[in-house]
Amino acid sequence: MKHRSFLGTHSGGVRALSLHAKARLPPLTHGVLYPFGRAQAVGGLDMKRIFAAATGAMVFVALTTTTARATPCLVVTLTGTQGGPTVFNGQAGAGTLVGYGDDSNGCAAVKLQFDAGRGTTMRLSQINVTPVQLSAIFLTHIHGDHTEGLPDIMALRWYLKGPKVDIVCSADTVSLFGSVNSCRNYITHIADAFLQSGEVAERISEDRTRLGGGPAELANVLTFEPNEEPQLVWTSGDVKVSAIRSTHIAGHASYRVDTPAGSVVIGGDASNDTPAPPRSHSTSDQVERLAHGTDVIVHSTIHPVLGPDRGSGFPAPIFYRQSSATDLGAMAKRVGAKYLMLTHLAPSLGTARHNRWDVPGGPLTEADYRKAVEESGFTGKTIVGTDLTTLRLPPR
Repeated sequence: MKHRSFLGTHSGGVRALSLHAKARLPPLTHGVLYPFGRAQAVGGLDMKRIFAAATGAMVFVALTTTTARATPCLVVTLTGTQGGPTVFNGQAGAGTLVGYGDDSNGCAAVKLQFDAGRGTTMRLSQINVTPVQLSAIFLTHIHGDHTEGLPDIMALRWYLKGPKVDIVCSADTVSLFGSVNSCRNYITHIADAFLQSGEVAERISEDRTRLGGGPAELANVLTFEPNEEPQLVWTSGDVKVSAIRSTHIAGHASYRVDTPAGSVVIGGDASNDTPAPPRSHSTSDQVERLAHGTDVIVHSTIHPVLGPDRGSGFPAPIFYRQSSATDLGAMAKRVGAKYLMLTHLAPSLGTARHNRWDVPGGPLTEADYRKAVEESGFTGKTIVGTDLTTLRLPPR
């Protein structure tokens, strides 16, 4: 019979113990038991020592098996990839779910939602995640295509009687036009329509244990002042989230999640501080600073086909305030990222018209986006995002 090893040599110097040790165990005699509480000498062997050694080996196997099962993992899921305010082919609005845990909990002990465009709850339901299960929500900026799904999330969380949830975003910021971009105001008034319509009162009449203030009462708003260096804005156990200022509209911020399983940067709609050429690249220098050494970059992108020189009529200022696919590849290469996940695609895959403008040459494919990235020399893996595209670290 071949022998099977219970354990190999490990750092503590424990050597392999086989089922058939150098001194072989004799067969059991019918009707004879060897009590565990006494030493039995059989064939010159001390049975208590043999049993103790075997028991120790099995305990070690159990512990190492548990440790193997508890290997940490990180999962990044694109909950929406629509580029801009329009809708195409049923795509959900911009959003990314980052899950962290181990295989015993599906890498999802902690669930972080970054942005929540329209349809976010629908996409989450397709991966068996409810609004109640979200550990925290982060907003890069308050454009509607990144926030329209938040009222739905909060309304369902309130209806299902979930706990309060942290919503993390930048502090009030005055725009170049003098208006105030306020994440806090948006969340404070997120349920006003439900309150004014009588919806909240109706639901409370059915269940008096519901919070009287409606969905907004579940929001624990945590704001920060974005600046030029990364700052820690949220933490839970081994999960740390940092943020940095980035350019798109006033108050825009980008995030980085660090875990023992890996790290991911959520760029949002960031672009370069210089609003138009001449400039060395369209990507954000702040995001690049945040992304050094990261495993994954998730970022909105615009394809060069919509550039002012291509004849689409797409407004130059809007084109220039996005990061191009080629420049994102170059940034990913500079920071040493292993994966670049393109999302919030402009134009969407397969569309002949982006918002109100025709796509020169017709609809784009994944290959068109990959080619644009490859022109940068990036040799990591480029993932052209569609709704519910998922990346796991470490890979299986």
